[in-house]
Order: sequence, then C-alpha cells, then structure tokens
Amino acid sequence: MRFTKKQFGFTLIELMIVVLVVAILATIALPMYSEHVRKGKRGEAMQALGDLELRQASWRADNPSYGNTTAATGALGNLFNSVANVTAYNNGLKYYTVSATGNTATGYTLTATRKGDLANDPKCGNFTMTMNAGVVTKGVSSGVVDYCWRQ
Repeated sequence: MRFTKKQFGFTLIELMIVVLVVAILATIALPMYSEHVRKGKRGEAMQALGDLELRQASWRADNPSYGNTTAATGALGNLFNSVANVTAYNNGLKYYTVSATGNTATGYTLTATRKGDLANDPKCGNFTMTMNAGVVTKGVSSGVVDYCWRQ
C-alpha cells in the first residue's frame, strides 16, 4: 500500500487574487481615511474662530467698536492685549493662523488661514466668520460652506 503525501499551501493564482483584493480595498479606504483626518483638523479652525467670536463680544461690551489682532492703537487695543500674545496664540494652533480684520462698531471679519499639511486641503479653503449688524455669516475661501463647516 502506497500513501501519497498531501500538499498544503496556496497556489500563485490564489495569492495574486488576495493581493488584488487588498489593493482594491486600499484604494477605496485610504482617500476616505485621509479626508476623515483632514475633517478632524478643520475642527481647530472652528474652535479658534469661536474663541475669537467670544473675545469680540467681550471686547465690544467695553468698547465702541470690535477689536482686532493687529497692533494696538490708543484705547482700542487688540483682542489679546499685545501682538506677542497673538503670535503665541497662533503658534499654539497647529493647522491654522487666525486674524480679525475690518473691525467697526457693527461688524468684523475673522479668518482662519491654513498652514502646514492643510495648506493643500483639496475640499476646504480658509475659514471665515463675518459679523455684520448682528448677523454672523460663515464662509470658506474655496469649497462648499455647508460641507466645510459641518462636523
């Protein structure tokens, strides 16, 4: 009686099919993962603009116009008491730098400008928040506003 030894393992064709399936899954999953990571990083812009919005409201309660983030002039200073504090605040932000411009008695514009690896974000540009006569309008320099501001 003769026994034959059974062979174990995979054929080359079976291995190639597995590699093909993994490659297809990777081409689908990696872009989705990258966008999810960028979406999380965009949250920093929304948080920073919300913080500046609160600082503006606090400043306006004691002053005739909204504040800015540039050099202080006379009784009207900036929102951080010094330009050095603005620099420190922006250095603390990893993906954006923020500024407040166009300050008047009834409005201002807050901007979160991308930096670092978000500078080339394909879906959302720089975030803006504009106050005009009590109405806040959210915007982006490129992309769809509703998509970019949604978290």
